[in-house]
Amino acid sequence: MNDMTPPQKSSPKDWESDQEVRWCPGCGDYAILKAVQRTMPEIGATPENTVFVSGIGCSSRFPYYMETYGFHTIHGRAPAIATGVKLANPELDVWIITGDGDALSIGGNHTFHILRRNLNCQILLFNNEIYGLTKGQYSPTSAVGTRTPSTPYGSVDRPAQACAFALGAGARFVARAFDVSKELPATLAAAHRHQGAAFIEIFQNCIVYNADVFAGFTEKANAHQQLWLKNGEPMLFGSEKSGGVKGIALDAEKLTLQVVDVPDGDWQKAGVIVHDVTNRSIAHMLVEMRFGEFPMALGILYDDPRPTFDAQVAEQMTSASAGKTPDLQKLLAKGQTWTVAA
Repeated sequence: MNDMTPPQKSSPKDWESDQEVRWCPGCGDYAILKAVQRTMPEIGATPENTVFVSGIGCSSRFPYYMETYGFHTIHGRAPAIATGVKLANPELDVWIITGDGDALSIGGNHTFHILRRNLNCQILLFNNEIYGLTKGQYSPTSAVGTRTPSTPYGSVDRPAQACAFALGAGARFVARAFDVSKELPATLAAAHRHQGAAFIEIFQNCIVYNADVFAGFTEKANAHQQLWLKNGEPMLFGSEKSGGVKGIALDAEKLTLQVVDVPDGDWQKAGVIVHDVTNRSIAHMLVEMRFGEFPMALGILYDDPRPTFDAQVAEQMTSASAGKTPDLQKLLAKGQTWTVAA
């Protein structure tokens, strides 16, 4: 009789561990944690079938606060551990939690390869454009001119674009959101539906060392600077209150994007592009748009699945072992062997 009882849907509370959440008051990580805990029941996940893997950094405390399996690993190496977990047990739902320093500096090589291989997992990169855990040094995504203890006269490094890196590495799902955006749970759910390595850059406010660095588009008063992308819908942003509705069009002569006015809501006449999540070329253009001159592109920028690394490995192993009887002794004795006399 119990076998006929349908499994009960979990609640966000079921995903909260008994650990005290230890981030700075006001940290954007709290909002991301709550968004993930709200999303888990909606996607039908179960705690006993879910694993969170993290590296090193403020964000990497995340696995402690989820009532699931978890690994708090070493700096930049979460993708390697996650790959091992997924190959050992393909049924597990694997999430990687990382930061701009962890994923794009010491872990850049590992991030590149997990995206290139297309392991079936979700990668959440918390980007606060600073090293928060080690007290505020500049990171690979810090803006030019950022003053920190390691760049007292201002950073001269040109910052890395996380989503451009992901696309360049061959990622098949790339999205953006920010910590307190109401659209974050839906973006997480879309990443989970995608079969393959789903990469989400989440802009996160570090209230201590880089406060309000994203206020230009995250503050309520600046919502008109947000371009939320939806597949099959025109790329529109702004409102009449903010100076009129605008859109993103393609300059066919220069093959570049441009902002256009959309009078009377006639976006077709204005030449506004309709978002196609499978268009990789436009996705590249969207992530490279300079904020200020353009709005911040958010939501699902690219989504075009292909066969996953773990599925192909499993298929290869099944094919290779078909019709064969395992014999460890024969395997060990294969090739050149010798006997050591007493």
